[in-house]
Amino acid sequence: MSLNSDWQNFINERLDEKNIFTYIQGLQEIISNLNPKTLAESRRLQIAKGHLREVRKYARKMQNDMISLEEELREIKNPGDSEKIIEEIGD
Repeated sequence: MSLNSDWQNFINERLDEKNIFTYIQGLQEIISNLNPKTLAESRRLQIAKGHLREVRKYARKMQNDMISLEEELREIKNPGDSEKIIEEIGD
């Protein structure tokens, strides 16, 4: 394999691993590294930090909702599996 193809594989792997929390963390790091020069800039950064906290909170809620919906979908697609598990626990 060539160095170029190895590099492309590395880049593609890194792109696949990104999710909403990766982007939020990146934005938090950028904001925390900014140095406000005026009081107005400082207030804007505080507002931006608050908005990111809210985005993170809603992203967690959406992720939890998605997980529970995926579990419900699995139960709907395979209703016999949950009955088998209940029978095995009862035995």
